[in-house]
Amino acid sequence: MSTPPLGGAGMPPGAFSGTQAQAAREVNTASLCRIGQETVQDIVFRTMEIFQLLRNMQLPNGVTYHTATYQDRLAKLQEHLRQLSILFRKLRLVYDKCNENCAGLDPVPIEQLIPYVEEDGSKHDDRGAASQLRFASEERREIMEVNKVTKLK
Repeated sequence: MSTPPLGGAGMPPGAFSGTQAQAAREVNTASLCRIGQETVQDIVFRTMEIFQLLRNMQLPNGVTYHTATYQDRLAKLQEHLRQLSILFRKLRLVYDKCNENCAGLDPVPIEQLIPYVEEDGSKHDDRGAASQLRFASEERREIMEVNKVTKLK
């Protein structure tokens, strides 16, 4: 049994039907947030590497500095900065796409996110919990008495 080729593998552009292309473009907002989180972690990692490179560089305080070493370190630093720039652009794209996906949603007031129990219901629940606690403590006492009697025998 053969599998069909994946998108782009030997297929001309536009070979997808309209629904497949739209499904490929539609990305779950939660997945976008995960991608954004990973991108931020990559940015932090790259930034730490840049600071590590800068910390290890010596200032040319009258010391003869090898040109090859300088060029190598400069190339590494420029590569890290280029990658960092790419990551920031990627993060901006993810941010814009998330905002676009969430544009139609009405903001929910924070007060509605906190579960609220009415006063009458909470008093009833407290009574139920108190009676359960009282029952459990009485049952425990009875078991302790039975254990004492059995130990005495």
